[in-house]
Amino acid sequence: MELHVDTVSTELVSIVLILCGILSLTKLDGCLGHVDHHHHVNAGCIDVERNALLQFKHGITMDPSGRLSSWEGIDCCKWRGVSCDNTTRHVIKLNLRNPSPLYYQNNDQDHQLYGEINSSLVVLKHLNYLDLSYNHFTMPPGQNLSFIGSLWNLGYLNLSSGISFEGVNPFDNIRNLSRLRYLDLNYNIASVSTGTISSLHWLPGLTSLEYLDLGGWNLSKVSPYLFQTANNTLPKLQELHLSGCQIDNLPPLVNLTSLMVLDLSDNYLNSTLPYWLFNLENLVHLNLYSNIFHGPLPDLRNNIGGQLSKNMGNLCNLQTLDLSWNHISGEITAFLESLSRCSNSKIESLDLSDNELVGNLPNSLGFIKSLKYLYLFRNFFQGSIPNSIGNLTSLQEVYLFQNNMSDIPKSIGQLSMLTKLDISYNFWEGVITELHLANLSSLKELRMDQNSSDMSLVFNISSDWLPPFKLRVLHMNLCRLGPKFPTWLKNQNGLTSVTLRNAGISGMVPNWFWQLDLQLGFLDFSFNNMSGKVPNSRFRFKPNSLVNLDSNHFGGSLPLFSSNISQLSLRNNQFGGPIPWNIGEVMPFLELLDISNNSFNGSIPLSIGNLNQLEALVISNNHLTGEIPNIWANMSSLEILDLSNNRLSGTIPRSIGSLTRLHYFILSNNSLYGEFPSFMKNSSASLFSLDIGDNKFFGKLPDRVGGSKSTLSLLRMRSNFFTGNISSEFCGFSNLHVLDLSNNGLTGLVPHCIGNLSGMKSGKWMQVDGPARSPRESFKIVGKGRELEYRYMIDYAVNSLDLSNNNLSGEIPMELASLIKLWTLNLSMNHLIGEIPADIGNMEWLESLDLSMNKLVGQIPVSMTYLTFLSHLNLSYNNLSGRIPTSNQLQTLEDPSIYQGNVGLCGKPLQTNCSDDNGQNSTRGSEEEDKDGDVGNEFVNLGFFISMALGFIVGFWGSFGTLSIKKSWRKAYFGFVDRVTLHASHCFQ
Repeated sequence: MELHVDTVSTELVSIVLILCGILSLTKLDGCLGHVDHHHHVNAGCIDVERNALLQFKHGITMDPSGRLSSWEGIDCCKWRGVSCDNTTRHVIKLNLRNPSPLYYQNNDQDHQLYGEINSSLVVLKHLNYLDLSYNHFTMPPGQNLSFIGSLWNLGYLNLSSGISFEGVNPFDNIRNLSRLRYLDLNYNIASVSTGTISSLHWLPGLTSLEYLDLGGWNLSKVSPYLFQTANNTLPKLQELHLSGCQIDNLPPLVNLTSLMVLDLSDNYLNSTLPYWLFNLENLVHLNLYSNIFHGPLPDLRNNIGGQLSKNMGNLCNLQTLDLSWNHISGEITAFLESLSRCSNSKIESLDLSDNELVGNLPNSLGFIKSLKYLYLFRNFFQGSIPNSIGNLTSLQEVYLFQNNMSDIPKSIGQLSMLTKLDISYNFWEGVITELHLANLSSLKELRMDQNSSDMSLVFNISSDWLPPFKLRVLHMNLCRLGPKFPTWLKNQNGLTSVTLRNAGISGMVPNWFWQLDLQLGFLDFSFNNMSGKVPNSRFRFKPNSLVNLDSNHFGGSLPLFSSNISQLSLRNNQFGGPIPWNIGEVMPFLELLDISNNSFNGSIPLSIGNLNQLEALVISNNHLTGEIPNIWANMSSLEILDLSNNRLSGTIPRSIGSLTRLHYFILSNNSLYGEFPSFMKNSSASLFSLDIGDNKFFGKLPDRVGGSKSTLSLLRMRSNFFTGNISSEFCGFSNLHVLDLSNNGLTGLVPHCIGNLSGMKSGKWMQVDGPARSPRESFKIVGKGRELEYRYMIDYAVNSLDLSNNNLSGEIPMELASLIKLWTLNLSMNHLIGEIPADIGNMEWLESLDLSMNKLVGQIPVSMTYLTFLSHLNLSYNNLSGRIPTSNQLQTLEDPSIYQGNVGLCGKPLQTNCSDDNGQNSTRGSEEEDKDGDVGNEFVNLGFFISMALGFIVGFWGSFGTLSIKKSWRKAYFGFVDRVTLHASHCFQ
C-alpha cells in the first residue's frame, strides 16, 4: 500500500512537471508568436520602426553628403543617427542634426538634408531624443507636426533652424510631452504665413522643461503669457533663450530661481536696467544685447530695498554679462567697483560695447581678477587705460576701439595671457616702448589704428629688440613706426594680415621681409614713402587675398602676385612699362585691379578679358596707347571701368554693351572718336556715372545714354564735337547731380523742363542699386572760374550744371531757379537772350555763377543778393543795365571785371556813377534798389517812422490829454514843474 502511494505520488509529480513544461513552452511560443506578428525581432531591429524610418528616408529628396547612405539592411540600430535600447531594441534616439550648422559660411561640404518630414515617425513610441536641427525640411501638404505630441517619452526635442511649415501654432500637441526637458525651436517660425504667434497654450504642460529656446519667433502678442507661464508653471527652467522675438516688455521673473541662462538679445526692451535681474540667485549668463535699455548701469554698492548683500552675491555669480548695443549712458565707475568688491568674482566676459558710456575707466577695473574678455568698444571713454590693468593676469581679449582714449600704460605689457588687443580708433598719444609689449607672450592680434592724423603715437623700439610674441594680425594706421621699416617684424613669420598704413615709413622695404615665409590674406603698406622694386616674394597668399601698396614710390614693373589675389591696388606709385600680357592668366581671380596714377605704357593686354570675376578695373592716369580691345563680353561682373587720362584712340568696342552690371564708365581725356554708340543708348546697365568728356566724339547729342534714368548721377560729355539740340529726354534723369555738356556745338534752346532735375534739388547724392565698390578716381568740373577736382563718391553735394561754350539760344528758362541745391551754374559763351530770371535768388546753395559772353539784357535781379554762398560771379560781356546791387554777399565781390562789357551797368565796383546832378538816382535800376534792392531797407525805414508816430501819439496824448481833462492832475503836475525849476535855480547859484 505504501509502495502504491509512493508510485502514485511519483506519477503525479511527473505529470505536474510535464504540464508545467507544456504551459511554459506554450506561453513562450505565444509570446514569440505575438512578437513575430507585431514586432518581429530580426537581427536586433523591430520591423515597424525600421519601416517608419525608411518611410522618413523616402521623403528626403537631397542628401549631398550621404548621411543616410547607411540606412540599408535589416538592423536599423546600426544606421547613422539611430540609437536603440540594448534590451528591448526599440529606437530611442534619432539624431539627424546637421554636423556643420554653419554650412552657409563656406564650409567644405553641405551636410543639409532636404525633403519632407513623414509622420510615420509617430510609430517610434519609445523615442526619447529627436534632433532634426539645421536642415531644410518641409511638411507634406495638409500636415503639421502634431504627431510629435504622441511621442510621450520625448525628453529632448530640437527642431531649430530647419523646418518650414504653414500654420500659426504647429506645436499645439506637444503640450502632452510632460517629460520633455529640452525644447529648441529656434528660428523655425521664419516661414510662418502670418508671422506673429497668437498662442502658446501648449507651454504650461511642459512641467519638466529645463531648456527652452524660441529665438526668432514673433512673440509680440504672447510675451506676457509666456513670461507668466514660465514664472508660475516652469519651476525647473534653467535656460531661457528668447533672442529676436520682438518683445517690448519684461516683467519681473522673480520665481525662476533655477534660471542659469537668460538670453533676451535683439528685442525691443525699452527701460532702465531692472535690478531684479541681479536677484536671480543661480544666474550665470545674462545676454541683453541689442535692445533699447537706457539710463545708467546699476550701482549695487548701495542698499536697495534691503537687498545689498543679495544683489552683490548674485552679481558675483555672473560669468558672462552682455549689455552691448543698447543706449546705456553715464559713467562706469560705480558698476565696476561693485564687481571689484566680489571676494570670489566669477565674471569672465564683460561686454558693454556700443553704448553711450562716458568718463574714465576706473582703477577698480584691475581688481576684477576673473576677467578673461573685456569689450568696451564704441563708447565715449576718455583718458588713460588704468594702470591696474596689469593685474588682470587671466585677460585674453581686450577691445577698446572707437573711444576717445589717449594714454596707454606700460602695465599693459604684463598681460601674458592676452591673445587679442584692439585699441584702434582712439586718440592715443605718447611713446610706445618695449615695456608696453614686454611680456605679451600669447599675443596673436594687435590692432592700433589711430583716429588722429598727426601721428601722435610714436613707436620707439630698438632695432635689435626681439618680441616675445608671434603675431597673426598686425594693423597699424597713423602710428609713427618710421622712418625706417620696423626690424622687430623680422621674426614674425606667422603673420596672416599686415597693415602698416600711413606709418611714416620711408625708403626701401628690406629684402628679408619679402623673403618671410608668410601665408597672407591681407597686406597694406599704403600711404607711406616706401620705394624700390617689389620683388617676387615667398608669400603664400590665401584665397581672396588683398594687396594694397597705394601712394608710395614703388617702381619697376607691375608685380605679379599669387593666383589667389582678389584685390590688387598699386595706385599713385612709379610703376612703369607695359601691363604684363599674361596678367589674366597669372591672377585669374582678380575682383579689383587699380593701377591708376602710374607710368604704364603700351596697350591694354587682351588677357584682361579672362578676368571674368573682375568688378573694378581702374587703369586711369597712365600712358596707355592703342585702341580699347574688344574683350569685355565675358566680364559680366564688371561694375567700374575707368580708362580715363590716357592716350587711347579708336571707338568704343561693341562688347562694352554686354556689361549689364556696369555702374561707372569713365573714358575722359583720351583721343577716342566716333558717334555715341547705339548699344550704349539701349544698354540695360544701371549707370551711376558716365564720363566721356575731353575726347573727339561727334555726331548728334544722344537723347538716351543708358537703360535707367533713375540711377544716373553724373553725365559728363564736355569737350567733344556733339551737335544738335538738348532733348527734353535729359530732363528725365531724376537723380542727376552733375550735367556737363560744355564745349560742344549744341544749338537750340535750354529746355524748360530742366527744372525737373530733382537730383539738383537734393543736398546729398543718392545711389540707387549701386555697386559694392565705388571708384576712388576723381572728376573735374569748372566752377569758381577754374577747374576743380572732386571724387566720384563724396559725402556732400556737388551739384553742377555746365552748358557753356555752345551755340545755345533763347532765354534762360525761369524753371532753372527751382534747382535750389545747385552748386555751380555755367551758361557762358552761348547766344542766350532776355533777362536773368528774377527768382535766381532761390538757388540758395549757389557758389559759382557764370553767365558771361551772352546777350542778356535788363537789370541784375535784386534777389541775387540772397545768394549768401556766392563766391564766384561772372556776368561780363552782356547787355545788362542799371545799378549793381551791393548788399549782402555781392558787396564782397569787388572785382570790376565780373561786370565789364555791360555798358549800361553802374555803381560799385565799376567806376561808372549812377547818380545825377541833383543826387537823385538817375536810372530806373537805382530807383528799384531804393525801393527793394537793399534787402527791404525801405520797409525798415517805413516801420521806423510809423513807430515814431505811434509813440508820439500815445506819449503826447496819453499825458497831455489827461492833463487837459483832469483838473486835479493838472494842478499837481504844474506844481511839480515849479518846484523842480526852483530847486534847479538854487543849485546853479
